Amino acid sequence: MSFPRHDFRISTTRAEALFASPLQRSCEPGAIQVQQAVNAALGAFGELGCVALVAQAYGDHPETAIARMRWARTAVARAFGDPRPEPALSGRFAAHHTFRAA
Repeated sequence: MSFPRHDFRISTTRAEALFASPLQRSCEPGAIQVQQAVNAALGAFGELGCVALVAQAYGDHPETAIARMRWARTAVARAFGDPRPEPALSGRFAAHHTFRAA
C-alpha cells in the first residue's frame, strides 16, 4: 500500500498546536473543533510558542504529555485528512526543535 506524499512538518506543527490548545480529548471533538483549536493556538502562541508549551509539558508532566501528544497526532490526522499520523517524538523532533539558552 502506498501513501501520497505528505508534509510531516505541517502535520507536526498542527499536532503541537492542538497539544498546546485547551481542547480536551474528553470532549471528543470533531474535525471542525480540532481545526479551530489548531488555528486558534497558532494564532495565539505562534509555531514556536506551541513548541515551547509542548516542551514545557514534557518536562513538567511527561506521563500525561505522551498520551496527549498521541491523541493530538491522531486527531490532527483525522481532522486534516492526513494519510497517517507520524511517529511520536522521533529524533526528528530534537533536530527541528532545539532551544538555546539566552
